[in-house]
Amino acid sequence: MTTLGGLAMLLGLILLATDAGTLRISGIVADPPTGAAATTGIALLLVGAFTKSAQVPFHPWLPTAMVAPTPVSAYLHAAAMVKAGVYLVARFAPAFADRPEWWVPLVVVGLWTMLLGGYRAMRQYDLKLLLAFGTVSQLGFLMVLLAGGTRVSELAGATMILVHGLFKSALFLTAGAIDKGTGTRDLRELSGLGRRWPGLALLATLAAASMAGVPPLLGFVGKETALEAFSHATVTDVLILAGIALGSVLTTAYTVRFLVGAFGGSDERPGAAGGPGAVFTAAIAVPAGASLVLGLVPGAVERFAGTYADRFPGRDYHLGLWHGLTLPLLLSAVILVGGYLLYRRSAVFERTAGWLPRALQADPGYRAVLRGLNRLAQGLTARIQTGSLPVYLSTILVALTVVPTWGLIIGSVGPGRPTFVHSALQLPLSLLVVVAALALPFARRRLTAVLLTGMVGYGVGGLFLVFGATDLALAQFLVETLTLVVFVLVLRRVSAPFVRQHPVSRRGTLVKAVVAVAAGTFVAVFAVVFSGLRESRSRVGRAYAELAEPEAGATNVVNAILVDLRALDTVGEITVLLVAAVGAATLGLALARGRGRVIPVTESPVAGSATDTDPDTTGSGDRSGGRAVEHPPDGAGEGGR
Repeated sequence: MTTLGGLAMLLGLILLATDAGTLRISGIVADPPTGAAATTGIALLLVGAFTKSAQVPFHPWLPTAMVAPTPVSAYLHAAAMVKAGVYLVARFAPAFADRPEWWVPLVVVGLWTMLLGGYRAMRQYDLKLLLAFGTVSQLGFLMVLLAGGTRVSELAGATMILVHGLFKSALFLTAGAIDKGTGTRDLRELSGLGRRWPGLALLATLAAASMAGVPPLLGFVGKETALEAFSHATVTDVLILAGIALGSVLTTAYTVRFLVGAFGGSDERPGAAGGPGAVFTAAIAVPAGASLVLGLVPGAVERFAGTYADRFPGRDYHLGLWHGLTLPLLLSAVILVGGYLLYRRSAVFERTAGWLPRALQADPGYRAVLRGLNRLAQGLTARIQTGSLPVYLSTILVALTVVPTWGLIIGSVGPGRPTFVHSALQLPLSLLVVVAALALPFARRRLTAVLLTGMVGYGVGGLFLVFGATDLALAQFLVETLTLVVFVLVLRRVSAPFVRQHPVSRRGTLVKAVVAVAAGTFVAVFAVVFSGLRESRSRVGRAYAELAEPEAGATNVVNAILVDLRALDTVGEITVLLVAAVGAATLGLALARGRGRVIPVTESPVAGSATDTDPDTTGSGDRSGGRAVEHPPDGAGEGGR
């Protein structure tokens, strides 16, 4: 699921970077791109953020990841990994916060996630699962705050990112201490831990109170700032404020559920293990105590949170424990009381289990998507990975033709006034290339096809000569000659004519012809268009021309590039030619040594040999060393073949 989101995020970033003309986030934020491509990029970017931060409908992965050890959960699921999507939204919020395609999905999905996560947390009995769904809810809360686009909402969002990391890491470690000390995390089996482990209970209460927004903890400061951010008379702000308040009521309810379930009761069951040691207790005390200390001095948090929030328009609001008798303070009191009352009525959450239609449930939908992807992969693989070289080539050529051609059609790119003939010698050479290429599909013998292919290559080399690229023409002639020699040596081992084992339908031939013509046309148009776009020498070309004589003592720039400026590339190309020459010589020596060797009549052909695997040799007689090989009588070796 996160891989799917990562791919969407990558595509979105590519679209935004292409439209903005820079890969730097600071450049995109300074001059945000506009248009359809930017809108699509924003949508894909949000999909990536939603999956990374477990927003609806991508939330099921986070509770499932609770099988990890508790310290891992405390770090990854409270502070680091689950905040990746939130961080991504925070980085791009200064650029897109005022656009509906940005803030509307964030608000809608964030509120939905906040409410659903809180509801699911009220139905959990495992301490870690309860906290996991609480994390889902808090991540939705953070998305809503960062979507606000005002200084106060962004200040609240930056503050709550820190607050969430502190209280949730402490609570996850608390769940781990309970699990290690008692052997269970089930609320129905825990009782009396508050009396047995008062120190752990006190630290957990501090962290949980920060999660619920109880003063004077930092959670209260952040939540009151969040309520202040949407305390306006507009319809949108009122709806968002109502959603945040309801989600906060659920947060308070499952906070009480956690504390009472883990530390309440009077029965001292189960287990007789002692409480967590000093090191484990200190690990819990650090984030829990930080919530209290920073709540008392919120100005320390505003030093960095305010730096981010100052990039947005809005009122000059500051973090603080007391802002007077305000609407956010009243709402905070209502949320705490309402959350406790909702906890007392938590049985209603049990009665609503299973009321959601199966079509709207996340887990069945996820499995249905996986089944669909598997069927799609199997069908696509069966049609593309057929083991047929023509099919592979056609797939490559179609992709090469369709995608750039679409860009050429919808773009404004076009050649100026290309000159089609520069010299009279171009005409006969071009005619030779065209005639040889057109005759090639009609060749019926392998040697004829090789010679026609060589004619195309020699004709292209001649065109290089016409344009004055002597060194390039020489390289072309050498490669064509070497290739021709290798082909001839290899073809001496197989039958001369092309033999079709299976009839080819006229429709299949027509499809191949269409693909070939389309690919060739694209290459020709592409070459003409982009060669006509050059108005002057490129920066690299100018640098090579300027360095040729002083650095290499050469007046021929191409030679200077090949021999001096990019000598390592030339060495690599020479190495390739050397390997090909060695291969050709090896084939020639093997052919010479193989002459005169006759396979006995009783010897079966070796599977995988050149005479056994080439489908075109069927019915034409095997060859070895240039002379026909005598086969065993019928039935003696057919099984092996």
